[in-house]
Amino acid sequence: MPSTHPVVSVSGLTVTWPDGSPALRDLDLALSRGRAGLVRANGSGKSTLLRVPAGQLRPCAGRVAIHGEVGYLPQDLDADPSRPVADFLGVSAIIAALRAIEAGRSDEELYGTVADQWDVEERTHAELDRQGLPAGALHRRLGELSGGELTGLAIARPLLARPDVLLLDEPTNNLDRAGRGRVHDLVATWPRTLLVVSHDRELLDRVDRIADLRGGSLRWYGGGWSSYAAQVAAEQEAAQQAVATVRNEVRRQRRDAVEAVRDDLAIRVDLPQTAVPRGSRVLTHTETDRDIVGPERIALVGPNGSGKTTLLRTWAGLVPPARGEVHAHVPVALLPQRLDLLDADAPLATAVARRHPGAGPEQVRARLARFGFRGAVGDRLAGDLSGGERLRATLAALLLTEPAPRLLLLDEPTNNLDLASYDALVAALAGYRGALVVASHDRALLDDLDLQRTIDLGAPSSGRGSLDA
Repeated sequence: MPSTHPVVSVSGLTVTWPDGSPALRDLDLALSRGRAGLVRANGSGKSTLLRVPAGQLRPCAGRVAIHGEVGYLPQDLDADPSRPVADFLGVSAIIAALRAIEAGRSDEELYGTVADQWDVEERTHAELDRQGLPAGALHRRLGELSGGELTGLAIARPLLARPDVLLLDEPTNNLDRAGRGRVHDLVATWPRTLLVVSHDRELLDRVDRIADLRGGSLRWYGGGWSSYAAQVAAEQEAAQQAVATVRNEVRRQRRDAVEAVRDDLAIRVDLPQTAVPRGSRVLTHTETDRDIVGPERIALVGPNGSGKTTLLRTWAGLVPPARGEVHAHVPVALLPQRLDLLDADAPLATAVARRHPGAGPEQVRARLARFGFRGAVGDRLAGDLSGGERLRATLAALLLTEPAPRLLLLDEPTNNLDLASYDALVAALAGYRGALVVASHDRALLDDLDLQRTIDLGAPSSGRGSLDA
């Protein structure tokens, strides 16, 4: 059982957005030794909360006390393609000093740089190997790595510092099944203090307790995700019963009970009915077995670095095909992995409108409202949105096009998506009648979408296989 002595203590924490609206207000957190998960809807402040003890964000008010060193994996990585991997890991100066000493130099400054890190190169190679990075990755640049390899690299960075407190924000994003397994094992065996924000239910089943960030405060539940879900379901049943019981009682009693009922699933992500007739040709990729016919629903799988993102970008007409020719016979839309379609410095409604100059303000606002962005939320800067909010906003922008896409390409759509939004997305995609291709390492998503065939880029011969291919 985890110790009750706080390793991270936060009291009265207040953080506001640039427009003055609150991100977190008067929040308290006592994080003891052990493994904890942090859940709640996108935009509730989970990532913001992690950034404060990580030293990445200065709060407007409150007190933060930390015992020990903190390691932090952010949700959004600063991944300049030209940046050397060793520099990203923070070991380039030490390795350079070691090389100089090995060459015969004896400057005191070099020894100061190395300090007690004489084995840093060996430890770094070992950690990269544990994270599934290829041999020689230390001497590459970030642009040479796939999205999953970059995530593995980002996980290795804090682990090299042997932190007392490990903060992980969506650590399984972009990872294939093997990579997810490594993160699951890391969380399950972490011996000190850990707090993880994740939508990965298998990962959350490996923590000791879960904190629910709701209404500006944290409520703790013992056990992992399965235990948390059962406790919440029981609470909701009791809350619903309370609503029925007090319906005819005084207004205050009724209001208190209603507020106990969660609205996590209030998000409505509706997709236009873009039917594709069965047997009609949607996309032709010559010299391959990857044509799409009718309203097919396809899983695109394969290990990190196998070319899933490149293939989707090829089908979307963004890059030329490596072999054959690609002809799209219907409108195509691609939801990119990095969700970078919208201008981060513009208000959300403005950023969406810029992509669709023919749409009027009311049409833009109506589309955003159907994706959960109502009223003043549409005036927030696009760059201030959480990961899950960015996904919903990007979907809204893509589906505002006329004619709406009848081939929808999704690249890791559950990255940064909270659990309630995940359910809403699955429900919406279940009703989409166009052709659908989903590249994902999230097996639960692929099962939930009831896809009809798999294209496995890791197999010797990809093509029309079953979902077990």
